[in-house]
Amino acid sequence: MPTALPGEAAVPATPQQIFEGYLYAGTVSRNADALAETFTEDGVFEAPLMPDGAAFPRRLAGREEIRTAMAAYYARPVEGGRAPNFEKSGYVLHTTSDPDVFIAEIDTVFDGDAADGDAAQDRAVSLVQIFRVRDGKIARLRDYFDPALLD
Repeated sequence: MPTALPGEAAVPATPQQIFEGYLYAGTVSRNADALAETFTEDGVFEAPLMPDGAAFPRRLAGREEIRTAMAAYYARPVEGGRAPNFEKSGYVLHTTSDPDVFIAEIDTVFDGDAADGDAAQDRAVSLVQIFRVRDGKIARLRDYFDPALLD
């Protein structure tokens, strides 16, 4: 979101600020209200590789649909009881020739689950997200990951 003091020009949010706000709202805090606020009023969230009828939504249009659907999704138990290990995970942001588009290349690591005897087996998930932004908010997000990772 652009910020400025009275009488000064607004400074647009950087791709890193937008991405980190989105990441914190969704992946870290699983807060559907905060996540929805990272999108424009008419924002679109797509996971094009998700099959129809999957628990994770394939396409959400508008901030309120994003808020409602993601609240329902976040209410579900975390897959396998595992949470991301942010110290082992990482991302790289790539800017494009279009200042309103950036790409996030993400490697998320989930720690092994001691409860199921799999404590030594970390699980790595790689994905790509393409962001189109407007006025410091996400206007369209395409999240490309293997749907089998949510099983």
